[in-house]
Amino acid sequence: MNAKSDLVLPSYYRYYASPVKIVTSVDGGAQVWRVSIDTGGWLQENDLFEEIVFAVGGEVFTISPDRFVQEVEAYRGRYLSGQGPIFALYETVKAIVDAGARQGRRLTEREAALVRGIRRKTFVMFEEQLQREGDPGADPTIAAL
Repeated sequence: MNAKSDLVLPSYYRYYASPVKIVTSVDGGAQVWRVSIDTGGWLQENDLFEEIVFAVGGEVFTISPDRFVQEVEAYRGRYLSGQGPIFALYETVKAIVDAGARQGRRLTEREAALVRGIRRKTFVMFEEQLQREGDPGADPTIAAL
């Protein structure tokens, strides 16, 4: 599939409730990767390209790389469970967010910064793990953009 000529890749989106990225393929075209609700890994879904790029649907939003990282980790933290350091950090974020919700308030600047920092860290950890497992859509460098 060829990328739209004025489309800058990589680009990041929220497609309905899930984070999606479009990156350059090895042949110079584009690949669409959607985070899996089951594994947190990446599913290649090139059939979504036109709907996302041309905003055919009503629930497609372009987001920054930083927002993408935050959305991926919020998504993973919400839908995945397991053991180990990544999941312990997801629980930490959940505890911070839940405490604010129970108190009927927004997170303080310090709490929000802590959540963002933890999510950047878990994104890199998760993506590096996916790379070790051979996931072709994994890219921990997005957190550094």
